[in-house]
Amino acid sequence: MLSLFAQASDAQSIPIWPVTKAGLEDWLAAQPANVAAWAHANQFKGQAGRVLKIPSADGELAAIAFGLGAADEPLIWRILPDSLGPGIYHIAGDGAQDGTLAALGWAFGAYRYERYKKKPKKDTPAQLVLPNGVDEAEVTRIVRGVFLARDLINTPSNDMGPQELSDAALALAAQYGASLEILTGDELLTHNYPMIYAVGKASARPPRLLDMRWGDVDAPRVTLVGKGVVFDSGGLDLKPSSGMRMMKKDMGGAANVLGLASMIMDAGLKLRLRVLIPIAENSVSGDSFRPGDILTSRKGLTVEIGNTDAEGRLILADALAEAGTEKPELLFDLATLTGAARTALGAEIPPFFTSDDALAAQLAAYALSQADPLWRLPLWKPYDKGLDSNIADVNNVTEGGMAGAITAALFLQRFTEGARAWAHFDIYAWNAKSGPGQKAGGEAMAIRALYALLRDRF
Repeated sequence: MLSLFAQASDAQSIPIWPVTKAGLEDWLAAQPANVAAWAHANQFKGQAGRVLKIPSADGELAAIAFGLGAADEPLIWRILPDSLGPGIYHIAGDGAQDGTLAALGWAFGAYRYERYKKKPKKDTPAQLVLPNGVDEAEVTRIVRGVFLARDLINTPSNDMGPQELSDAALALAAQYGASLEILTGDELLTHNYPMIYAVGKASARPPRLLDMRWGDVDAPRVTLVGKGVVFDSGGLDLKPSSGMRMMKKDMGGAANVLGLASMIMDAGLKLRLRVLIPIAENSVSGDSFRPGDILTSRKGLTVEIGNTDAEGRLILADALAEAGTEKPELLFDLATLTGAARTALGAEIPPFFTSDDALAAQLAAYALSQADPLWRLPLWKPYDKGLDSNIADVNNVTEGGMAGAITAALFLQRFTEGARAWAHFDIYAWNAKSGPGQKAGGEAMAIRALYALLRDRF
C-alpha cells in the first residue's frame, strides 16, 4: 500500500483549512488580509471540492483552503491527493467533522492500479498527518481491505481466474493463520455442490469452492458468502458484447468478502469467521448448462434454468445452504447479482435485503455513519410466486424480469435456513466513471459498514 500518512508536526506540514459555505465569512475574518483578498480574487466561496492554494510572500505554497460545501460529503477529502503535489499536509482547526472519515477519504483518493502500466507513477502522493484522535491502525486495516477488493476486481479475467482468486484467499489465510479448504472440479460433485459445478463445468478453468475458517471455535459464528464468477459470458443465453465488457467484475462479491475478512482478522474480532466463496467461469462450450435444464441443489431443491445468465444465484445457493448448517448468528452474502438493482438505485447505492428488522435498522445506521451507502429493499413475498416452475421446485428467474433484484433475493432466501439472521447485498462493485478523487474501476461496497457493525458487536 502507498505511504499515505505521515508523522509530522504542524510546523513541518502544510495546513489545509476546511471551509463550508456557511462558515466562509467566519473563516475569512480569521485570516490575514492578504489571504482574504486572495480568496476573494479567486472567487473561493467554500464550494464543495474547491481547492484554493494559498501562496506565501515568496511564492511557495503556504496553505490550502478546501471547500466542504454544505458539509454533507464525509469522504470529500478523496479529492485532495490528486489535486495537491507531493508533500505533507495536516487538517487545520476543527473543520473535519469526522477525522477518521477524512483520513479514509484521503486514502481512497490516492488509490492507484498500475499493474499493467509500462511506466507506473513513481512519485510519492501527498501525505496526510492523521487528525488528533484518529486510530492509525484502524484506518490502515480498513484501507487495506478496500484496496484488496479494488485490486482483485480491477485485475482482468485472464489473470484473475479460479486459481488466482484462490491464491489471493490462500495468501490472506496464511497472513492471519486461517484454515482454507478448496474443492475443485469433480470434488464439488463428490461433496455435493452440484450447482457450482454445473455453472463452471463449461470452462477450461474448473469451478471451485473456497472454505476459510478463522477465530475461536467457541465464539459467535459469522459467515460471509461472496459470489466468485470470474467472468460471465452469460452462458448459452449469451450476453451482448456491451454486457460482457465489464464482466471481470462479476467476482466483486468475492473480492469484497475477502476485503471484509481481512479487516475482521486484522482487528482480531471475537468471533468465529467462516468465508465461503463459490468460484466459476460462466463459459460457452459443448458442456454448458442449458436453458430448460433441471439442476438439483445442495439443499435438495430442484431448480429449472430459465436463463443461464442468472448463474450467480445458483452458485450462491449451494454455498448458502452449507453456511446454514452451522446456524451462524449472522450470515451475509455479497454479490454483483442483478442489473435490476442498478436500475432501481443506480451504481452507487447497493440494495440490501433481510427479514430481520432490527438488523436492517443497524445496517442503515452504520451505512450512514460510515458514509458507505446502503438502502433496504423488501423481500416482497407476493413476488415469490413468479419463481414457480411447472416441473421443478423453483425457477431461477421470473418471466418478464420485473423486480429482478427482489426476486433474486427471494430465490436466495430459500437456501438460508439455519442462519439466525441473514442479509443479502446486491452490489455493483464498480465506479462507472472517473471523477474528482474517484477512478473508474473496481470498488469496495458495503464492507466498511459491515465491518463497523461487526467491530462494535464483537
